[in-house]
Amino acid sequence: MNFFQLEVFLHVVEHGSFTKAGDRIGLTQSGVSHNITALETELGVTLLKRDRKGITLTTAGEQVIPHMRAIAANLAHIEQKIAAVNGMEVGKITIGSFPSFTARFIPKLFSIFKEKYPTIDLLIHEGGYEEILTWIEEGTVDIGFAAKPVKNVEFIPLLHDPLSAVVYEGHPLSGKTSLNLEDFVDQPFIMLRSGCETLIEDRFLEAKIKPNISYDIKDNQTVLSMVAGKLGITIMPDLALPEKPERLKSLPLNPELSREIGLVMKSAKHLSPVAKEFTKVVQGHFIG
Repeated sequence: MNFFQLEVFLHVVEHGSFTKAGDRIGLTQSGVSHNITALETELGVTLLKRDRKGITLTTAGEQVIPHMRAIAANLAHIEQKIAAVNGMEVGKITIGSFPSFTARFIPKLFSIFKEKYPTIDLLIHEGGYEEILTWIEEGTVDIGFAAKPVKNVEFIPLLHDPLSAVVYEGHPLSGKTSLNLEDFVDQPFIMLRSGCETLIEDRFLEAKIKPNISYDIKDNQTVLSMVAGKLGITIMPDLALPEKPERLKSLPLNPELSREIGLVMKSAKHLSPVAKEFTKVVQGHFIG
């Protein structure tokens, strides 16, 4: 087994396609297939299942991929250390982020970092909190952004993002300056299931109020469209709200409810040199 075969295998798993993996690393589809076959032959096991549904890991593949990712990460660390000694910076960072954070902050953070380290590749995987934590655990991403509560990862706090009530224009509650939880009683409620629902549910539970949940929706924009369509009201993070929402009004909650957003990683000590530099840029932007 050589490192290039391992790299080809990891790209196929990441992209779910021989063609897409080949485009990423400059190989034809047959070249990718040849490297995978050679790797499987040398190891004596089948790593990938190929059928009409696409490409998936076999049981053996699922067992070895965490170790292969660890090998790739360690080799990347060695390359970066040698490059740093020679006065150059090379490498890549893979980052996990959730949609509202991506839209508001990632372009600025990437711009700051690329100005300082133009030769470093920045890759992003976007998903929900649970997906990001899974990617951290599996080694799919080096670092990520998520909100508390988190488990089995290191967490560096960055900012508090308030949650607000969102109602449609003309709603009986739209004339208020803020909403109490009691205001939600008997109101059709649209629950945003993108990670903050635990905070919302816990707050209702503490107040001994059971919201009248009419819909469970994962996508921020879908929730906003449903509220604008007068299908219910909701609570969602301020980061997820457009700057000038049409046919909608956001109202602060009383008492305030907010989510704590931060950097997550397996271990700050074991980050690659370039990943450590990225965390410094992030902390400098939010904390100063």
